[in-house]
Amino acid sequence: MPLKQRLTRVGRWLKFKYKMLLREKGGASIVAMGFAIGLAIEMFTLPTLGFAFVLIFPLCYLLRGNLPAALIGFVIGKVIYIPMMYPNSKVGGWILPKHLSIHIPVVPEWFNHLLYTNLKLIVGGVVDGILLGVLCYFPIRYSLNAYKAKRKEKRKVNKARMDTLRLND
Repeated sequence: MPLKQRLTRVGRWLKFKYKMLLREKGGASIVAMGFAIGLAIEMFTLPTLGFAFVLIFPLCYLLRGNLPAALIGFVIGKVIYIPMMYPNSKVGGWILPKHLSIHIPVVPEWFNHLLYTNLKLIVGGVVDGILLGVLCYFPIRYSLNAYKAKRKEKRKVNKARMDTLRLND
């Protein structure tokens, strides 16, 4: 199969999945919750070496979020993670006690410092991730509800037009 045809098929498949996501039966809140979960989890995934990714599945189940939307939020979180590392570290530094230090006797001092830096990133990432998730939840839910209302109105107008065409025949 030629490359152009494959790319066209992938594009059509992605558009189809996007439409399915927009038309999710559970409502806009389920999709928005999934996106918020994925974004929040990504904010502390890197310092945990990817282990936090496993949290997406039970959180989507418990909070009734949409898993595909959570994966989209996770990918978007990967894009914004690098600029968010500085705020994550600052917030983690504010939350952790000032006198906290990690000292494992058998490892070099630079490794102890790396552990402390990762701890600050994890703690700050959890707080910032929850804030980002809450901040993204409401606009996404509102925009999906607006899309559904517009689609419903459009379908209503099309149905009325079809009914008048049938009556004229």
